Amino acid sequence: MNDALALGTVLAVWAHPDDEAYLAGGLLATLRDARNRVVCVTATRGEAADPDADAAQRRELAAVRTSELEASLRVLGVVEHHWLGHPDGGCADVDRAPVGRLATLVDEVGPDTVIGFGPDGFTGHPDHRAVSRWTDLALERAAYGGSARLLHAVTQQELVDHELDERFGVYALGEPRLCADDELAVRLTLHGDALDRKVEALLVQESQTAGLVAAIGRERFAAWVATECFAPPAQTT
Repeated sequence: MNDALALGTVLAVWAHPDDEAYLAGGLLATLRDARNRVVCVTATRGEAADPDADAAQRRELAAVRTSELEASLRVLGVVEHHWLGHPDGGCADVDRAPVGRLATLVDEVGPDTVIGFGPDGFTGHPDHRAVSRWTDLALERAAYGGSARLLHAVTQQELVDHELDERFGVYALGEPRLCADDELAVRLTLHGDALDRKVEALLVQESQTAGLVAAIGRERFAAWVATECFAPPAQTT
């Protein structure tokens, strides 16, 4: 399906500030420009970037990343956002309380489509994988859940920048699901103003992206994030 607008009302569930912009920024902006309803959920405030940081430093970083994500969502036109408030790096240790919260949101929003991580977590991050499990369980529990279509962020072989991914350890914890064209529900390739808007949404999350863009340049960074792919859950046998 090439018409992203056919996704209808979308509930997007992520683990950290910047997940939404990296994996779905172009899609979310496209939907909002068409006046589709988009509700974004973020499980943590991304405070665990430095494992040696003390509690005060983590609180400070959480405040920075909260502000940055709010600015990023404004760029994308997303006006409905919910924090789940769980510890960055600790989602896998949280009990099933988030499932109830997400199930309630599913019933309140009534999404046509839910997007987020597959069980691979795209990068294998334990928080990503935990959020994927929460989302699956929430859709099972919610009264409305069976009516929503679930799509996972995936990629394709030709979109992988192997040198860049290896240099920055993007997939050190696990590989994303690679899909053929016929497995995809949506493939969105951004150009011009649409790509500039996604890059801006990432650049305002400066604590996350400034070092990377300084190292590789804006042009290569833009090419790296220009295409977004989503597929239904993989069939299991």
